[in-house]
Amino acid sequence: MHQKNLIVFQSNPLDMKTISAYFSLVKFAHTIFGLPFAITGFIMGVKYMGAWPDIFVILATLLCLVFARNSAMAFNRWADRHFDKKNPRTSNREIPKGTISAKATLIFTGINVLLFILSAYFVNFTCFVLSPLAIIIILGYSYTKRISWISHFILGLGLMIAPVGAYMAVTSFLSVDVFFLGISVLFWVAGFDIIYSLQDSDFDKDSKLFSIPSVFGTKKALLLSRLCHVLTALILILWWILFHKDEYWTLCAIMFFILFVSRQHFILRNHNFSRINKVFFTSNGIASIIFCVFYLLILA
Repeated sequence: MHQKNLIVFQSNPLDMKTISAYFSLVKFAHTIFGLPFAITGFIMGVKYMGAWPDIFVILATLLCLVFARNSAMAFNRWADRHFDKKNPRTSNREIPKGTISAKATLIFTGINVLLFILSAYFVNFTCFVLSPLAIIIILGYSYTKRISWISHFILGLGLMIAPVGAYMAVTSFLSVDVFFLGISVLFWVAGFDIIYSLQDSDFDKDSKLFSIPSVFGTKKALLLSRLCHVLTALILILWWILFHKDEYWTLCAIMFFILFVSRQHFILRNHNFSRINKVFFTSNGIASIIFCVFYLLILA
């Protein structure tokens, strides 16, 4: 009976359970980390140009963000499917569980890659030319954990593309202003990814996977995570001083962001890792949303 239901489930691509499974596959809820910074980068571009792009560019930019993220998450699930099956924490994911096949996941990835490049074509020529490089970075991350602990920073580089790419969607070029913001995102993401990977430290070590906790241990991992977030704070403050010192709301955005990012280190100060998921979603999700909301107030 179970096998029969599974076959029916996989054969109906429009089944609500299937749609829900794909949303779960790409962790759509995690969009709250990158999207607010993409919006910030886009508004920075609008401020610089002094005008909004047409509606088609706005829609194409939004589609780029969606398709890029879908590609990255789906490919990561496909690339890690054998590890996910062995890891008790991840064995209930879609591919190990059998709700979505590995082949279907790879096809889904390919479709989203093509749609990302097509959407970039409708944004501007610069974004279109650079779109393959963006794909190489966001898909290549999935294999970096097999060779080096810098994988956390490659993930940060992938999310750095969101504000930088959104800015370039409006302006067609890269500025030092948005680059500073992008670098702060890189260290912010690397910092919280180090914390998140504490859950799999023993598994990574046994599976010969490289993460900062599995290579350097818990204490050093937490120290490096804090260092990443200190660098994030310093870069954001420098970003404000150099480019936005007349904007009160931008300073407020930075202060609240630093407050919520710091909160996760306070919660984990006694090495109580049972709350890692709460820290990961709540602290970082709220931090990115608040940052974007306060930055948007400069338009008021």
